[in-house]
Amino acid sequence: MDEISFDDFLKVDVRVGVVVRAEDYPEARKPAIKMWVDFGDEIGVKKTSAQVTAHYTPENLYGKQVMAVVNFPARQIGKFMSEVLVLGLPDDAGSIILIGPDGDVPIGGRMH
Repeated sequence: MDEISFDDFLKVDVRVGVVVRAEDYPEARKPAIKMWVDFGDEIGVKKTSAQVTAHYTPENLYGKQVMAVVNFPARQIGKFMSEVLVLGLPDDAGSIILIGPDGDVPIGGRMH
């Protein structure tokens, strides 16, 4: 793995947001959920899709705080435009578990 400088790390803008809307994405090639995540006044609500159906439903994502990269360019995912990349880690079976803070923190906060 290549090393990066601290300045390179600072270029990646990772923020905490709260899921304010979520729905199934049946048109996706692999099972996925569409999410709308509120990052506060500075960034606003951004949408994304994620292959997280093994651990989440739209109902249990609502109100969940998640971490996301907010400064990637928008990317077309099927018929849906993804504006941020939510972050997660694979479990033993390779299914994604989303990353979020251990406790409630103000939305829009930047990861240090």
